[in-house]
Amino acid sequence: MPLVVKISKKAQLPRRPGENGFRYSQQFGLVIVCRTELEQRRLFARLTKLGLAPKVVCV
Repeated sequence: MPLVVKISKKAQLPRRPGENGFRYSQQFGLVIVCRTELEQRRLFARLTKLGLAPKVVCV
């Protein structure tokens, strides 16, 4: 007995850009290069205490 899989028409149609519901909103950022991990930790704590929402990266 053959296996039959039903695929909706919506799944078959290719999506155009923007049809996935994603809404782009422009953001601005700032990168600060720290000499050490300790400096990064201290600066993160300081910026957080100021009410900012810093994001940590390591490259």
